[in-house]
Amino acid sequence: MLVKEMGNRIKERRDTLGITQPDLAEMAGISKNTLYKIETGQANPTLKVLNKIAEILGMEITMSVKKPS
Repeated sequence: MLVKEMGNRIKERRDTLGITQPDLAEMAGISKNTLYKIETGQANPTLKVLNKIAEILGMEITMSVKKPS
């Protein structure tokens, strides 16, 4: 998944749940600026941070590995 698409999904879910950026950032243990950058596709979060955000938002992280062509 592209970083921008991932950020959009996080923002959409956060908005759906009515959680503000400052609240989600605090719950995830990251700065508001970092969360803003993740949501706008300007930052590529670590798996640890991404997993924490997904857990808070009730989301699941999946990964697929493609064979080389």
